[in-house]
Parts: sequence; C-alpha cells; structure tokens
Amino acid sequence: MQWTLEQLRQFALAAELGSFSAAARRLGKAQSAVSTAVALLEADLGIALFDRAGRNAALTPEGEVMLREARELLRQADAFDRRALAFSAGQQARLVIALDEALPYLVIGKLLVDTARRYPALELTQLNGTAAEVADFVRDGRAQAGFHFDHGDPGPDYAHSYLGSVAQGVYAGRRHPLARQRGVSRHDLARHRQLVMQMQGAAYPELSPSVWRSDSIYGIAAMAADGLGWAILPVNIAEYESFRVQLRQLDCEGLAPAALGVRMIWKPGAGPGEAERWMRARMERLLAGK
Repeated sequence: MQWTLEQLRQFALAAELGSFSAAARRLGKAQSAVSTAVALLEADLGIALFDRAGRNAALTPEGEVMLREARELLRQADAFDRRALAFSAGQQARLVIALDEALPYLVIGKLLVDTARRYPALELTQLNGTAAEVADFVRDGRAQAGFHFDHGDPGPDYAHSYLGSVAQGVYAGRRHPLARQRGVSRHDLARHRQLVMQMQGAAYPELSPSVWRSDSIYGIAAMAADGLGWAILPVNIAEYESFRVQLRQLDCEGLAPAALGVRMIWKPGAGPGEAERWMRARMERLLAGK
C-alpha cells in the first residue's frame, strides 16, 4: 500500500465537514484535488470510504472504522513532529528526578503539571523515597536531580541549591496526654517519648531523654497518630488526609520549630540541564506561594 499522511488528512477532513468541496476550501485546494486524493486512497486500500450516492460525503461502515484509524495515525504523526521540533530546539529527551515523599503534594503536583506543559516532548521518570533515598538515587546516578527536605550539609558528593521552606509544628495523637494540655512546656515534652526523624546530619532537636527514630517522616507521623509519642512534623504531613483527624498540634510555650528547608541536589560536575534549572526556579516560586 502506498497511501500517504496527506491523503489521510484530506479523508479525515472531508468526513468531518461532510463535503469534498468544504474540505477543499479549508485546505485551499481544488475540489477535484481532494476528490482525487480520496479516490486514490480508496483504490489503494481496496475499499469504499464514502457513499457517493447522495449529495454529501457520507461514510460507509468501512469508512467509519477507517476514520478512527486515520485519526489515530494523524495524532501520532503530529506528536512525532512536535517531539522532533522540541528536540531540534534543544530540549532534553529524557530526565529522571527523585522526589522526597514528604514534600507537599500540592506543590509537587503543580510542578509536574507545569513541567508537562513546558516540556511536552520530555520523557520524565519520577523516583520517590525518603530524603536519604533521594540522595542515594542522585549519588548512584539513578537520578539526574533530586528534590528533598534539607537535613544538614549534603557533603562533597552533591551540589545543591536552596529552594524554600515548609512550616513545621509539634504534634501528638489526639488521645495523647499532651494533646489535652494547654501551654505545653519543654519540661512537659521531656516527660514523654519523642519521635525523631533519623538521617545523617539531621538537625532535629532532641528534647526528651526517651527517643524513638525512623527514617520515614510518614512513619514518624503514624507513630504519633498511634499515641506512641510526640514529634516535630512538617505541617503538610500533619494535615495529610490519613493523619488530619488523629493528630493534634501542641501549643508549645517558647518552642517554635524552625521551618524545614527544601533543596535540589545533583552530582558535582554534572550541572543541571535546562529542564532541571527550570524546575528549580518553578519550585522556588511554588514554595513561596506564587
């Protein structure tokens, strides 16, 4: 078969408009040129696409089926052209990013939506994990860039850029004794088990002699919700649907947890590409509420 995409376009347009002459006017061609192109397509396929008994270009049953096939082929051809144009303009073909599972869902969701609009040709792979796992993905070369909460100096294995911060609070399960108390002091906190995020270089203050640790912020929140202790948590985690009802923010006297920084990391000497640089700037704006 020797059919062409141009023949498919003329066939699809004639079917959409219900007229060879209307399709010809839309394309700036003579009606005979469109009629001939469709007739050659029919001859090549060996089937009649239109019933020409009436005044309008009505599709045959076979034509209705082939129209769906033609539209899908044309869609794929247009996507092929758009991707080639994007690559010829210098856009990246592939990008692997690692995302901290604890980052605000709405921020990450908006970042990905905006990235899809900005780079429609990009083939994106998203890896998710704890802040430590994000760092490992980048160090091991599995991801070109990582976005995670800042838990201290990342060390010489990474280049990094500060992006913004997320507010934190002190939380306990709604049935925990501290949740029923007004004006919780540091002394009160020290009387109960503290649940602490465990990560190399972490800067979480330990205010109780009794400490349980986890490398998952969701694990910390789940233990707090179960009444196993109190914890300093990013506000977005405490307000997550699974924890919103079970957790209570404590009214702590003289203790306002510092906001938790968010950063982007990448391997030194492998500077971020144009897409990563754009994502870094977009994340900064999103964290700032813009």
